[in-house]
Amino acid sequence: MNIVESDKKKVVVCGDIHGEFETLVYNLKINNITDSLIIVAGDCGFGFHKASYYDMLYKRLAPKLRTQGNIIFFVRGNHDDPDYFDGKTFVKKYMRCVADYTVVSVAGRNILCVGGAISIDREPRLREMELNRILGKDKQPLYWKDEAPVFLPDEIKELTQSGIKIDTVVTHTAPDFCEKRSKSGLTEWVKLDPSLLNDIALERLSMTSLYDELIGNGHILQKWYYGHFHNTTFVIIDRVSFVMLNILEFELLSLSLIHI
Repeated sequence: MNIVESDKKKVVVCGDIHGEFETLVYNLKINNITDSLIIVAGDCGFGFHKASYYDMLYKRLAPKLRTQGNIIFFVRGNHDDPDYFDGKTFVKKYMRCVADYTVVSVAGRNILCVGGAISIDREPRLREMELNRILGKDKQPLYWKDEAPVFLPDEIKELTQSGIKIDTVVTHTAPDFCEKRSKSGLTEWVKLDPSLLNDIALERLSMTSLYDELIGNGHILQKWYYGHFHNTTFVIIDRVSFVMLNILEFELLSLSLIHI
C-alpha cells in the first residue's frame, strides 16, 4: 500500500497532456491556478525521450511551479513508459509519477490513482519500432506491452483493512458502463489488430471490477475522473460523479465531502 500525503488545500484534475508539460504549467498560470495539487489522468508522455530529457524539463519547470505554489502528480496512461511509474524513478519536489494503487491523501480526501489503458494504434507503433530496430536506428519506444490497467483486489482489501476510505478515483480509462463506449477510428484499427476488441473489453472490465470492489468494501465513492477518450462528459451513476476530461482540460475537485 502506497500513501502519498500533500498539504495542499486545493486539488485540480487534468486530462491527457501528451508530452505538453510546458503547456500544462503555462495553462496553470493563465488560469490563475495556484497553491494546488494537480493530478494528470494519464497519457503524460513519459518514455518517448531519454531520461535526461525529463530531468532537464523538470529543471526548467520547477522554478515556475515553485512560484505558482503548485505540485503535479502524474498517473500512468497507455502512452507512458510504466517504468517511470514505480513511485521511485521520477519523484521530484514539484513533480512526480505515482505508482498504480497509490492513495493521495490531501485536504481530508483519499484519492486512489490507477493507470493504464490499451493503445488502439498499437499495431502500427509496433511495426515502426521493428523497422527502427532493423534499420539500426536508436529510437525511443513508441509502445509498451504492459500498458493495460491491472485489477488488484488485494490492494483494495488492504486499504479497507487499514481503515482508509476512498472517496475519489483518478484513472486513465473508465468502467465499461461509462462513456465513451468506443474510441474514434476503432473499426479501422481492428482490421490490423484482430485481438484489439477483446483487449479493450478486458481493459474496461478491469475498471468495472475496481469500482465493484471499492463499493463492495464500503468505500463511499463520490468522484471518478478519467481521460483517454479526448472528450468531455459528466454523468452521475448511483451517486458517483464520473467525469471524462479532454486533453489539457482542468476540473477543480471540491474538497467538501458529501455525507451519504
